[in-house]
Amino acid sequence: MERTGVHRDQAEGLEALRAAAEILEELPLSESLDLNLGTLDRLFHGSSDWVCRSFRIAGGRKAAIAYLDGLLDSARLDDSVLRPLLYEAFPIRTHVAGGEEVGRILEQHAVALSHVKKVTTVSELADGILHGDAALLVDGESSGTLLNARAFEHRSVDEPESESVIRGPHEGFVESLNTNTALLRRRIRTPQLKLDRSRVGHLSRTDVVIAYVRGVAPETLVREVQRRVSGIRIDGVIDSAYIEELIEDYPYSPFPQALVTERPDAVAGNLLEGRVAILVDGSPFALVVPTTLFGLMQASEDYYERFYVGTALRALRYLFAFLALLLPSLYVAITTFHQEMIPTALLLTLAATREGIPFPSIVEVLMMEVSFEALREAGIRLPKPIGQAVTIVGALVIGQASVQAGIVSAPVVIIVALTGIASFTFPRFNLGITIRLIRFPMIFLAATLGLYGIILGLLGILVHLCRLRSFGIPYLSPVTPLTTGDLADAALRVPIWLRGLRPRLVGHANPRRQPERARAPRGPYEDDQVPRDDGAGRAEG
Repeated sequence: MERTGVHRDQAEGLEALRAAAEILEELPLSESLDLNLGTLDRLFHGSSDWVCRSFRIAGGRKAAIAYLDGLLDSARLDDSVLRPLLYEAFPIRTHVAGGEEVGRILEQHAVALSHVKKVTTVSELADGILHGDAALLVDGESSGTLLNARAFEHRSVDEPESESVIRGPHEGFVESLNTNTALLRRRIRTPQLKLDRSRVGHLSRTDVVIAYVRGVAPETLVREVQRRVSGIRIDGVIDSAYIEELIEDYPYSPFPQALVTERPDAVAGNLLEGRVAILVDGSPFALVVPTTLFGLMQASEDYYERFYVGTALRALRYLFAFLALLLPSLYVAITTFHQEMIPTALLLTLAATREGIPFPSIVEVLMMEVSFEALREAGIRLPKPIGQAVTIVGALVIGQASVQAGIVSAPVVIIVALTGIASFTFPRFNLGITIRLIRFPMIFLAATLGLYGIILGLLGILVHLCRLRSFGIPYLSPVTPLTTGDLADAALRVPIWLRGLRPRLVGHANPRRQPERARAPRGPYEDDQVPRDDGAGRAEG
């Protein structure tokens, strides 16, 4: 009972503090500088990085600058704000007439910053301070000025490790939202690229940008994305994964319903097709909606190589996706129920390798699959040089030792190794891990019902995929519903000069992206009229 009373008192105290903070934030700014500073001191009480600098300006009137240390460039603040206010602002006394706002005069004649904003409430003032602005308050003024001198520490733009390419841009998003939006602006230099900024999370107040190309993205899609993002009610957003989970259509589906990428070129390409991107401050991963299963199977490098190379790579990717999902379950089903499907010579070899193995096929496969997944997880969590060594050496040692000890057969090690290699071919990690998870139910179905179980599992997956939608767009489009014009770029990589139309379901607002004849003309020479060099640097004919 005593402990319950203590907890009750603590909860009541926290509620009282929260209510007091909310009341303080909703207050309008007062003309009294001391009252405004007292309100801010109560809000930021106990914060060691809270800085408040008081001084006198404009005929001896009191003023103050407040900010959080570490969120802005203090040297820039000193040179551009404090120095002019303390030493160069005295000539503006002649401009200050009776009843004229001193803050406006200071903003026009003394503050040497490009971004300033006037606010009238404590909530707006505190929100600007928390986002890295400095607050300028003047006694006798019922408004404050937010001075943008932000200087967040962030890593430099580098190649994304999860989506590396041989040919193509080697730039990736970083944790700074302004840097990420600038990377998009560098690729789509048009005023039609709109960046709608909002804040999500009543405690974290995380900046979220919704990017789209006006006139290309459907207005209904843009409004739906804005509605879902603005409707999020959560205390904090740490990464874009929070936004993805809160806005997707089917939260219980294992399949990703948003394309997650670190590549600005991938985001720009999707924006030009009529999709919408969501960027979150503090996250290097952007979300692109809507997406489809075929869109998740496409890699950026498909469009940077020759079209027949991209087509071959896509075909190889689909083949290995099939193997990553079904290879272990096919082995279990055939060796357990359908031995007659195996050629006699291969059957004798398998029987010889499994002689003396004390476990059935499903136990062998599960042991090796779980061991392989554990090694992969350990390789990710460990430091990079050690992780790579653990993954490679661990797989070799465990596989060889298991075969020599007679715990598993050699074909199982080969099957699991091929499955692991196939799972690395997915261009999107979230789709790859989904296939890895679904693989285990397929193994159990194969061990229970054989090939009939695999067929039932595939039918269940197919029915689920047919029901899925990403922001109203069918997950299996353009296959179902059938859109013949978009089929070419779903399974194949068509030449760029033939991609004249945008995807019908997302680009219907502006369907044509380029003229029918997009290729450059060949020039005045025909094949048999190409000038030849006579050996002396002169062209014959």
